[in-house]
Amino acid sequence: MKSMKFPKRYLIVLLTFVSTCVCYIERVGFSIAYTVAADAAGINQSSKGTILSTFYYGYACSQVPGGWAAQKIGGRQVLLLSFVLWSSTCFLVPLDPNRVTILVVARLLVGVAQGFIFPSIHTVLAQWVPPHERSRSVSLTTSGMYLGAAMGMLVLPSLVKFRGPQSVFIAEAALGVIWSFFWFKYATDPPRSEHQKATATGFGESLLPTKASQKIKVENGGTTARTSEIPWKRILASRPVWAIVVNNFTFHYALYVLMNWLPTYFELGLQLSLQEMGSSKMLPYFNMFIFSNIGGVLADHLITKRIMSVTKTRKFLNTVGFIVSSLALMALPIFRTSAGAIFCSSVALGFLALGRAGFAVNHMDIAPKYAGIVMGVSNTAGTLAGIIGVDMTGKLLEAAKAEYSDLSSPESWRIVFVIPGLLCVFSSFIFLLFSTGERIFD
Repeated sequence: MKSMKFPKRYLIVLLTFVSTCVCYIERVGFSIAYTVAADAAGINQSSKGTILSTFYYGYACSQVPGGWAAQKIGGRQVLLLSFVLWSSTCFLVPLDPNRVTILVVARLLVGVAQGFIFPSIHTVLAQWVPPHERSRSVSLTTSGMYLGAAMGMLVLPSLVKFRGPQSVFIAEAALGVIWSFFWFKYATDPPRSEHQKATATGFGESLLPTKASQKIKVENGGTTARTSEIPWKRILASRPVWAIVVNNFTFHYALYVLMNWLPTYFELGLQLSLQEMGSSKMLPYFNMFIFSNIGGVLADHLITKRIMSVTKTRKFLNTVGFIVSSLALMALPIFRTSAGAIFCSSVALGFLALGRAGFAVNHMDIAPKYAGIVMGVSNTAGTLAGIIGVDMTGKLLEAAKAEYSDLSSPESWRIVFVIPGLLCVFSSFIFLLFSTGERIFD
């Protein structure tokens, strides 16, 4: 690696990108494998929704503790431990829909382990990445989620068909182990020269402190330590913070509902076989990968070239992304062909990813010192969206099945897609009213 021509921070960003990619292969892989196994075992849609949402309970519980652990132990070490834990769980747990207790415990463990990943990544990037690379670095890392989901949708249905649902768990565990090896070998803490670049203008300052340590000058030229408590009341009462929280909730509600229920929609709603759909089924997530990086590059360009202020840039991207996505979501059940469903879901997810370049980086704008706190709060809201949305969708579909006798009619699915569509409109309005790109917490 000494002969590499690009800076070490690029390697760190690349490895974090791959880590999010692998994590979302796991998430999509479980929904695909479990859907096949559960349908074969005659499990109803409500019970499927309960199992699929179990992951998010564990994920929600470990968001803020994950940030605390990354701050105390180090993001690099916590990220490695997280991968080892969830990979081991995937390798050891059998996929049997009738063994509900084992599946619930396993999904809780995987959720807890993966809940440590994004706070750890955030801490690592804060140490390595300078402010002028902020939007595109974060966008590239998070776009790994969507590329992972696309790859999972492309490859894993065939793996299930030829090797069975359990093979998905083995493949995911292997990917986790391989990534862990590369991270262990190549990831390091930044040298002081790189750390100074990252901490310029406050980026990388103590992201999840229990007490914020500061140094102040004294008359003889030395320094003395001063601590200040985290301004919890100000943070929780801040309208810009809640604008981020609301949009994070909506983004993940739409994403998790589509991620967990699109396989069922294709199979039962449109009577399409995932294996026979070929590469088209990966397009919605691949579109997210493309638009996420477009959003990051565009945001940095608009800000660094002074075309728009940080505030206007965040509001512009968030509004365009969420409004277009809402239209596509509400139109989705109208289209009854494979091409129409792929087009609508691709537009919906692609523009959601574009909107993420508005709200997702905004916590670093308004509170660089407490970015981990704001991120933990907003990510917890996003995870609650997964619990609510995925579980409620199963219950809605079970009720629709009782009313319409099956799930092949568009009426059975309309409410499933209208809810996130309306949430997108509401969230974009809240972000326009209350968000800002200015630092409000020092």
